[in-house]
Amino acid sequence: MSTEDWLEIGTIVSAQGLKGEVRVYPESDFPERFEKPGERWLLHPQETEPRSIELLSGRLIPNKNLYVVKLAGVNDRNQAEELRGCKLMVSASDRPKLEADEYHILDLVGLEVFHQLNGEKIGVVKDLIPAGNDLLLVSPHDSSVVNEKDRKKTEILIPFVKDIVPIVDLENKRIEINPPPGLLEINQ
Repeated sequence: MSTEDWLEIGTIVSAQGLKGEVRVYPESDFPERFEKPGERWLLHPQETEPRSIELLSGRLIPNKNLYVVKLAGVNDRNQAEELRGCKLMVSASDRPKLEADEYHILDLVGLEVFHQLNGEKIGVVKDLIPAGNDLLLVSPHDSSVVNEKDRKKTEILIPFVKDIVPIVDLENKRIEINPPPGLLEINQ
């Protein structure tokens, strides 16, 4: 299977306690990925193919944005430590149903961003950065003239809130933004 067949849901960052539990930093906004028992996939840093593993239980550590999970066959701290750096994954077809105005990050990446008032093309979504309000990381459409040293300065951060991003059109692969005065200039 290729990487397009998988969605990364988190990274194992450390062992938790002595009974084989691990701490997972989530890459998913869906708690059930870490709390609901069932099959997950584990990708070791040195390997190219994930292997099946059963998630037995999981819980959120309040105020830390970390989950503690118990995986089948991992019964002590040493086994848990060996999983540090591994990625927890699910099949790409295992996408939770979304509510209106909810989107999968992979669906947003690659969409073209336009200014709603004048139709000007702003750029292309490169990523979604989790923050208090999520931020769209947009690469400006005229970035081809920028040298590599200045590339960081040319990325635009746009708060992913309804007032600023009123239209997300997945079918036509476009986002329309209504930025407040100064937002695009701040990013330059």
